[in-house]
Amino acid sequence: MLVGRVSESAPTVEACASQELSPGVVVPDMMEANLKQRDALSRALQASLESVGGRSRDVIAILPDASSRVAWLDFDTLPTNREEAEGVVRFRLKKSLPFNIDEAKVSYHAHAANGGVRVVAAVALTSVIQEYEGLFRELGYSPGVVLPSMLAALGAVNADRPTLIVKVDANTTGVAILDQQQLLLIRTLENPRGITITGEQLAEDIYPSVVFFEDTYHLNIQQIFVAGLPETGGAAPALRAQTGAEVQELVASSQLSGNLGAVPKWRMAGVVGALLG
Repeated sequence: MLVGRVSESAPTVEACASQELSPGVVVPDMMEANLKQRDALSRALQASLESVGGRSRDVIAILPDASSRVAWLDFDTLPTNREEAEGVVRFRLKKSLPFNIDEAKVSYHAHAANGGVRVVAAVALTSVIQEYEGLFRELGYSPGVVLPSMLAALGAVNADRPTLIVKVDANTTGVAILDQQQLLLIRTLENPRGITITGEQLAEDIYPSVVFFEDTYHLNIQQIFVAGLPETGGAAPALRAQTGAEVQELVASSQLSGNLGAVPKWRMAGVVGALLG
């Protein structure tokens, strides 16, 4: 678990703290309760928040990717009325979800694309969102924004050209492709290997997404950012061989300042992206 604070004087993360949670304290899932040992998590979260400090009680809550689903939808048109538009988005999501859409929270962003409207929607069970929000509120904090980790991480990226972002965690691999700051593809893949995944395995897993992007948009990936791996360099040769693109760590040293303790950059993508995006 990570907690960070943004600097008031510069666009950098100036403080960060981490707590290692015992297995089973949090079990990310779209269908079941996530916080299995609430008291243990509450103590760890309170200690981390207090160590980072800061005057504000407003927080951005970043959820594990496995607790929600992010969908990428295309429409010919979308109602201008926000409530009506959400109803249309919910209807499209309905058949692709393993739960009742009426029991879910949906947040979406729409923009014009290819003569129509492209929507990126995040959806999760209301009960799951309330679990996380309730814990912050019990500790005296206000979670005004709640984001899946992969969407949060995209805030750390300057994607002025075709850009592949790969974020690995204990259960999933997030894959996103952007161009001209627009999200063109996003997928969450199961990853039973966690952060022990090899570069060759990672390249194999994301290959269908790369091929789909290149075939659909007739563009080639020009840069790749990787997060969540202790040794990004280990994945670089396989990813570079697959795409020909340069491979870098998602979190850059220029985005960090101050007291970050012993928290490694490769773990900080969600926090940095949420605070600086």
